[in-house]
Amino acid sequence: MYKIFANKLLGVKMERVTKTLAVWFIVFLGLHLADFSLTIAPFILYLMVSSVSAGVMWQALVSDDNAENMKNMFMMPFDEKRFIFAYVSVLGIYTILTKTLGLIAVVIAVSVWSGTEILGSVLCMINAILMTACVYAARKHWVRCAVRSIMWGTAVMAGIFLLWDSVLFLPILSCSALLAVMLLAHVDAYSFYLCGSRTNRVIRKCMRPSVWRYLLRYMAAHKNYLANTAVMWLVACVLPVFLGRLEGVFVMPIGFAILSLNTPICILLSCDPDLEQAVRFLPGQKTAFCVPYCLFIFLCNIAADLIFLGSWYVINGGFVGEYGMKSMDTMSVYVILTAVFFALQSAVGSVFMEWFCPVRGWKIESDLWHHPRKYIVPALMLLLAGVVGTAPMVTPVMIVTLIVEVLILLVQCRRC
Repeated sequence: MYKIFANKLLGVKMERVTKTLAVWFIVFLGLHLADFSLTIAPFILYLMVSSVSAGVMWQALVSDDNAENMKNMFMMPFDEKRFIFAYVSVLGIYTILTKTLGLIAVVIAVSVWSGTEILGSVLCMINAILMTACVYAARKHWVRCAVRSIMWGTAVMAGIFLLWDSVLFLPILSCSALLAVMLLAHVDAYSFYLCGSRTNRVIRKCMRPSVWRYLLRYMAAHKNYLANTAVMWLVACVLPVFLGRLEGVFVMPIGFAILSLNTPICILLSCDPDLEQAVRFLPGQKTAFCVPYCLFIFLCNIAADLIFLGSWYVINGGFVGEYGMKSMDTMSVYVILTAVFFALQSAVGSVFMEWFCPVRGWKIESDLWHHPRKYIVPALMLLLAGVVGTAPMVTPVMIVTLIVEVLILLVQCRRC
């Protein structure tokens, strides 16, 4: 039972784990040789590893690809306890080795830790993985599950914040993990099956095909994408508090670049291989799909940017009229044009990467969500933000580029 899940997630000969560990070692060695040091409180380390482990574990549990694989598993007779512990242990090993260990490598490379703190981090990872599995298994009784999960999570967080330097910390984590194991031993194995697949919903027939309808339905069916968008909107609300403290630099473009990190909406072709095959196979679909997709990403980006501008105006009292701007109105127009420019560049770059460099070969959706290719466009936006922020005289080039791209999109929309 263990080998069935391990072969899929870790590789038949553990090749995925070997490659990932090699990457983490290179990251650790590079940061260690750079002699970069940073002071991190132990309870912050415990909180980070717990949050990352729980988040990645949850993504792995709700993966559609896992649901399809488990549908075949449930057709065969099996021992429930062996199934549960094999499944949870493989997902836990996958989470720790391919995701959380990268965070640990970075933290150990830039700071000094004792053996007790490393042991505490390991227990935090194990406890977070087991707790997440328990919460997922009890999700059908969502009211009772929510109350117990909040109480349990609050108790663990309180232990991390208040008892991280106490001799009771490690025993408390061990007891929490043991409690999770006891709960998993008595749950129904079928509670781990993602029943009611999103692809099986009855959809009303429409006479006219529409890419916009598909995108909206896809977002509605994948609540985690909507949650990520909501998180970016919250970031847009609080970002002016931090960027407003920087003086002498035009930091608005940096905020627009950070808000382009809503990467889940930029991988819709990669996460749906059937859609990609249909788009590439049928004639005329390159324009018919890519143009609405680009506009969809642009609307998502500009919505976050407008929230950021509104929050900036409320918190910092308007826009600063510097860098040769003759009036506050001129500065406001410049800021809005900059927001539109960055939102459109991020959308065009994301669609370009999806069409020419789609992510393939992933096993479950968690691999796709954390693929490094997703961050190429946001990284380029940050570099461009540095250029625009320190050299505002590039405004004419920015405006000309914006006009040309808008005209091209309008022409392509008419062809669609």
